[in-house]
Amino acid sequence: MIEVMILYPKSEGSRFDMDYYSNRHIPMVREKLGAACKGIAVKKGLGGPEPGSSPSFVALGHLLFDSLEVFQEAFAPHAEAFMADIPNYTNIQPLVQINSVQI
Repeated sequence: MIEVMILYPKSEGSRFDMDYYSNRHIPMVREKLGAACKGIAVKKGLGGPEPGSSPSFVALGHLLFDSLEVFQEAFAPHAEAFMADIPNYTNIQPLVQINSVQI
């Protein structure tokens, strides 16, 4: 199992519309990826390690797939549509990391 993490770093002047991301972007992603995507989670950053500190990321998206190959095959035909939708909810350049799920 692999996880594709999409991280949106918090920075001065950043904008992120969690409502649009959760209710429009993610449902579109889920529909286009179909059964290849085994799970999706959206997380909103609330704070850092010190009480009252800001989070490092305003939001994180997590997508689960059986393998890297399954992800690549499902994602590639829709990559342009996914990227074109980003300005509708944020001005943040997302970071992407692919992880092997160990537990």
